[in-house]
Amino acid sequence: MEHEVRGLLQGQPGNDRVEEWHDPEPAGEDQPEAAGFPAPELDRPGGAPAGITVEETERRAEFASYLHRSLFPAKRSKLRRAAQEANAPDWVVAVIDQLPDGEYPNVAEAWAAAGGGIESQRW
Repeated sequence: MEHEVRGLLQGQPGNDRVEEWHDPEPAGEDQPEAAGFPAPELDRPGGAPAGITVEETERRAEFASYLHRSLFPAKRSKLRRAAQEANAPDWVVAVIDQLPDGEYPNVAEAWAAAGGGIESQRW
Protein backbone atom coordinates (compact mmCIF):
# COMPACT_ATOMS: atom_id res chain seq x y z
CA MET A 1 0.00 0.00 0.00
CA GLU A 2 2.81 2.39 0.82
CA HIS A 3 4.18 1.95 -2.69
CA GLU A 4 0.79 2.78 -4.18
CA VAL A 5 0.43 6.14 -2.39
CA ARG A 6 4.08 7.19 -2.46
CA GLY A 7 3.40 9.71 -5.23
CA LEU A 8 0.62 11.36 -3.23
CA LEU A 9 2.66 11.52 -0.01
CA GLN A 10 5.86 12.84 -1.58
CA GLY A 11 4.13 15.28 -3.89
CA GLN A 12 5.36 13.89 -7.19
CA PRO A 13 2.93 15.10 -9.87
CA GLY A 14 1.71 12.53 -12.34
CA ASN A 15 3.11 9.61 -10.37
CA ASP A 16 0.13 9.02 -8.14
CA ARG A 17 -1.22 5.88 -9.77
CA VAL A 18 0.06 2.36 -9.79
CA GLU A 19 0.82 0.95 -13.20
CA GLU A 20 0.84 -2.76 -12.57
CA TRP A 21 0.69 -3.56 -16.25
CA HIS A 22 4.38 -2.63 -16.50
CA ASP A 23 5.32 -5.58 -14.29
CA PRO A 24 4.88 -9.00 -15.93
CA GLU A 25 3.45 -11.69 -13.72
CA PRO A 26 5.83 -14.50 -12.90
CA ALA A 27 5.10 -17.98 -14.17
CA GLY A 28 3.03 -20.18 -11.90
CA GLU A 29 4.45 -23.15 -10.07
CA ASP A 30 3.19 -25.61 -12.66
CA GLN A 31 3.95 -23.40 -15.68
CA PRO A 32 7.18 -23.33 -17.71
CA GLU A 33 9.25 -20.17 -17.77
CA ALA A 34 8.41 -17.84 -20.64
CA ALA A 35 11.05 -17.72 -23.35
CA GLY A 36 12.03 -14.50 -25.06
CA PHE A 37 11.88 -15.90 -28.59
CA PRO A 38 10.76 -19.31 -29.81
CA ALA A 39 13.36 -21.59 -31.26
CA PRO A 40 12.07 -22.38 -34.79
CA GLU A 41 13.85 -25.69 -35.07
CA LEU A 42 12.30 -26.89 -31.80
CA ASP A 43 8.88 -25.24 -31.69
CA ARG A 44 7.78 -25.72 -35.28
CA PRO A 45 9.81 -28.26 -37.14
CA GLY A 46 9.88 -27.48 -40.83
CA GLY A 47 10.28 -29.63 -43.84
CA ALA A 48 8.05 -31.56 -46.14
CA PRO A 49 5.25 -33.96 -45.29
CA ALA A 50 5.99 -37.67 -45.08
CA GLY A 51 6.51 -39.33 -48.44
CA ILE A 52 7.93 -36.33 -50.33
CA THR A 53 11.13 -34.30 -50.09
CA VAL A 54 11.38 -30.54 -49.73
CA GLU A 55 12.82 -30.27 -53.25
CA GLU A 56 9.91 -32.25 -54.72
CA THR A 57 7.44 -30.06 -52.85
CA GLU A 58 8.99 -26.90 -54.30
CA ARG A 59 9.18 -28.41 -57.77
CA ARG A 60 5.52 -29.48 -57.61
CA ALA A 61 4.51 -25.99 -56.48
CA GLU A 62 6.38 -24.43 -59.41
CA PHE A 63 4.82 -26.97 -61.79
CA ALA A 64 1.36 -26.08 -60.48
CA SER A 65 1.99 -22.35 -60.77
CA TYR A 66 1.90 -22.62 -64.58
CA LEU A 67 -1.33 -24.64 -64.68
CA HIS A 68 -4.34 -22.69 -63.49
CA ARG A 69 -7.04 -24.49 -61.54
CA SER A 70 -9.68 -23.58 -64.11
CA LEU A 71 -7.95 -25.79 -66.70
CA PHE A 72 -8.98 -28.98 -64.97
CA PRO A 73 -10.16 -31.54 -65.78
CA ALA A 74 -7.78 -31.57 -68.72
CA LYS A 75 -5.93 -33.83 -71.10
CA ARG A 76 -2.21 -33.72 -71.79
CA SER A 77 -2.57 -31.58 -74.95
CA LYS A 78 -4.59 -28.93 -73.11
CA LEU A 79 -2.07 -28.83 -70.26
CA ARG A 80 0.85 -28.52 -72.68
CA ARG A 81 -0.82 -25.67 -74.54
CA ALA A 82 -1.63 -23.84 -71.28
CA ALA A 83 1.94 -24.26 -70.00
CA GLN A 84 3.39 -22.88 -73.24
CA GLU A 85 1.00 -19.91 -73.13
CA ALA A 86 2.11 -19.24 -69.55
CA ASN A 87 5.78 -19.27 -70.68
CA ALA A 88 6.56 -22.26 -68.50
CA PRO A 89 10.17 -23.45 -68.38
CA ASP A 90 11.22 -26.39 -70.54
CA TRP A 91 11.22 -28.83 -67.64
CA VAL A 92 7.51 -28.16 -66.96
CA VAL A 93 6.64 -28.89 -70.59
CA ALA A 94 8.83 -32.02 -70.43
CA VAL A 95 6.93 -33.26 -67.36
CA ILE A 96 3.63 -32.71 -69.18
CA ASP A 97 4.98 -34.60 -72.21
CA GLN A 98 5.70 -37.59 -69.93
CA LEU A 99 2.05 -37.84 -68.90
CA PRO A 100 0.20 -40.90 -70.15
CA ASP A 101 -2.93 -40.34 -72.23
CA GLY A 102 -5.99 -39.63 -70.15
CA GLU A 103 -7.84 -36.86 -68.37
CA TYR A 104 -6.51 -35.41 -65.13
CA PRO A 105 -8.91 -33.95 -62.57
CA ASN A 106 -6.32 -31.71 -60.88
CA VAL A 107 -2.64 -30.76 -60.71
CA ALA A 108 -1.85 -33.32 -58.00
CA GLU A 109 -3.10 -36.18 -60.17
CA ALA A 110 -1.12 -34.92 -63.16
CA TRP A 111 2.01 -34.55 -61.04
CA ALA A 112 1.65 -38.06 -59.61
CA ALA A 113 0.99 -39.56 -63.07
CA ALA A 114 4.22 -37.98 -64.32
CA GLY A 115 6.15 -39.71 -61.55
CA GLY A 116 6.36 -36.84 -59.11
CA GLY A 117 6.36 -37.42 -55.39
CA ILE A 118 3.18 -37.12 -53.36
CA GLU A 119 2.49 -37.08 -49.63
CA SER A 120 1.76 -40.38 -47.96
CA GLN A 121 -0.50 -38.61 -45.44
CA ARG A 122 -2.24 -35.27 -46.05
CA TRP A 123 -3.32 -34.28 -42.53
